[in-house]
Amino acid sequence: MENHFTYQNCHLCPNACGVDRTKGERGKCKMTTEMVVARASLHLWEEQPISGTKGSGTIFFSGCPMRCIYCQNHDISQKGKGIPLTESELTECILQLEKAGAHNLNLVTATHFLPTIIPAILEAKRRGFSLPVVYNTSGFENVETILGLKDIVDIYLTDLRYTHEKTARDLSFVTNYPEVAKNAISAMFEMVGKPQFSPEGLMTRGVIVRLLLLPGHLIEAKQALRYLYQTYGDDIYLSLMSQYTPFSGLPSPLDRPVTAHEYKSFVQQAQSLGITRAFVQESSAATKDFIPSFDDVGFLPHKKI
Repeated sequence: MENHFTYQNCHLCPNACGVDRTKGERGKCKMTTEMVVARASLHLWEEQPISGTKGSGTIFFSGCPMRCIYCQNHDISQKGKGIPLTESELTECILQLEKAGAHNLNLVTATHFLPTIIPAILEAKRRGFSLPVVYNTSGFENVETILGLKDIVDIYLTDLRYTHEKTARDLSFVTNYPEVAKNAISAMFEMVGKPQFSPEGLMTRGVIVRLLLLPGHLIEAKQALRYLYQTYGDDIYLSLMSQYTPFSGLPSPLDRPVTAHEYKSFVQQAQSLGITRAFVQESSAATKDFIPSFDDVGFLPHKKI
């Protein structure tokens, strides 16, 4: 498989910055060609068919094409905290996660480093790596980028964050998010198809769409829920998330957690639509205890952060 992704005239994400990252130029992700990784670990807090009993082999990449004002991982997504890794070091990290018992390889916010990640995975496969690959994304993806991941990605763990263009601009500083994300999810489904599972109940192929309920945005979340079920029925899994955790300085209504009434209404909407393939969360998920510590780098090489 050839790696057609490039850092030159960068169009890896829908921002289409067009910068030459090989010359040190930075687009909206704020990254050059130097791949920065914040953590690699066995992660137990994904949906059950992903985390299983031993954990998902999760690699958190620093930088992000979106600028969400409420991002729980802003130290890595916006401040760029992390450790520089070479392609060969990433390959070693992937192999170590498999050796440690990971159920899958989970790439979190990886798009802006694909020119380096793809050859690292291919080398790992050449050396015997055989786990399913999970692409964990905000949904802000080019269809062309998704199509370029054929034969690499087995599972898409994606968001449908907004259905209103204005909300996406105001909260994440991106344009055309609803259309872009819907087109990307369509390409993901076309590529990997209906969910498939191992005898142990672990997902080996398929699409999970996460719907993070934001405080004060219940109507928009219900619109996303309705769109996904009307479009895909039970051929994808939906994850109804109540875990939004505010931090100081956010404007109202983002300065508070989701209320029990809001989330109950969200779940009732799914039930009334007849949705059966959905994950729900308990109210205890809305806590900082579920946010990974990026002071612990896990399986990454011990370099100075």
